Amino acid sequence: MSTPGWGGPPTLGQRIDEAIELIEMELRHAITYVNDAVIPQVRRESITAMRTAADTLRNLADRFDKQNKATANQPYGQPTNETSNPNREPRS
Repeated sequence: MSTPGWGGPPTLGQRIDEAIELIEMELRHAITYVNDAVIPQVRRESITAMRTAADTLRNLADRFDKQNKATANQPYGQPTNETSNPNREPRS
């Protein structure tokens, strides 16, 4: 009489256990890869993107501030430089 696991062919239960062990091992490798490679790269790229967005917003705020100061110096009812030139091409 042959006892499973002692030289005989593996049973279905043993094959399932082996498959589970392999899946768990691959999952551990995937988690390690994500923690060691993916997350640091995402952080670096996110920091760069946030700095770029901050610079863009700073430039936009400077333009608004400059435009606001130019408009504040105009007497009320007087056209600004943008509308005083009728031959100028319209903005799109």
